[in-house]
Formats: sequence, structure tokens, C-alpha cells
Amino acid sequence: MGQEKSAVGVGVQVRTATPADAPLIYGFIRALAEYEKLLDEVEASEADLAGHLFCETPRLFCDIAEADGKPVGFAIWFYNYSTFKGRHGIYLEDLFVVPQARGLGAGKALLRALAKRCVAQGLARLEWSVLDWNAPSIAFYDSLGADAMNEWITRRMTGEPLKALAAG
Repeated sequence: MGQEKSAVGVGVQVRTATPADAPLIYGFIRALAEYEKLLDEVEASEADLAGHLFCETPRLFCDIAEADGKPVGFAIWFYNYSTFKGRHGIYLEDLFVVPQARGLGAGKALLRALAKRCVAQGLARLEWSVLDWNAPSIAFYDSLGADAMNEWITRRMTGEPLKALAAG
């Protein structure tokens, strides 16, 4: 993908991340993890992220929001697939806007850019998760018309349980 840019609001633009953005993206990830009280769970390095985002055939993508030319947030996403819809969709892994830029429309701009991508590519849906205690984000997503998928419970397997299952 090229250096895509789309104007979204007064002074806010969204662009596709470039390899030069790797330190910025890593900083945003650490700031998000700190906000979510999960900084101790960050194992990824800047090199890991750069290797996945900017390889020859990436499966992970990143958009950067800029306010008046200054990076203020990011969205990391990848394609998923709905067997029921018979089409791909986008899963938004991380969305973060620096606290001092909240309210400028950067979060909405990032989501709008992903929504436009979904529509342009004929994708079935845009999905993400939000921590149950994050009331400001939940209210923001609700204001955009996002549905809470309360009947679905996320499950995760990592570390030793994952290795044990793999071993048989």
C-alpha cells in the first residue's frame, strides 16, 4: 500500500504508516499499554513490529492520525474472515490517541478511514474489542453506532496452555 492520505476533519489527516514510523508506533503501543494498565505485558519490540508491518507481504497494517501535521494516534489492524458472511473484514487490534489530542476527531478519523476501506473493498465488517472498564471509549464507540457483542465471550490461549495443547 502506498502513502494514502485522507482529510477527515479540521487539521486531522490519516495516512498509511511507513517504516520510518516504527519508533512512533512502538511508542504509541507502550502508551496504550500504560493507559490500559498492561505495560508489563508488552513483549514485542520495535523491531518485531517493523518486521511484521513493513515486510514484503504484511499481514498487519497501521494507519497514523496527524493533527496539524503532528502524529497524535494510530490504528493497527489486520484482515479477518467471516464464514457466515463469506467475506473478509477488518479486525482493529489497537486504536490510540494521545490524551492531549483527544476531542480533535483523530479517533473518529482513524475509524472512518477503516470504515471507508471496508466499504471500498466490499468487506463484511469492522470489529474490535474494548476493555469493560473503559467507559470513555465505550461511550465513543456507542456514539458511532457500534454494537456491543455481549453474547460473545473472548477466549485466549497463550504460554504454557498453548504449548500443552500443541503437544497433544
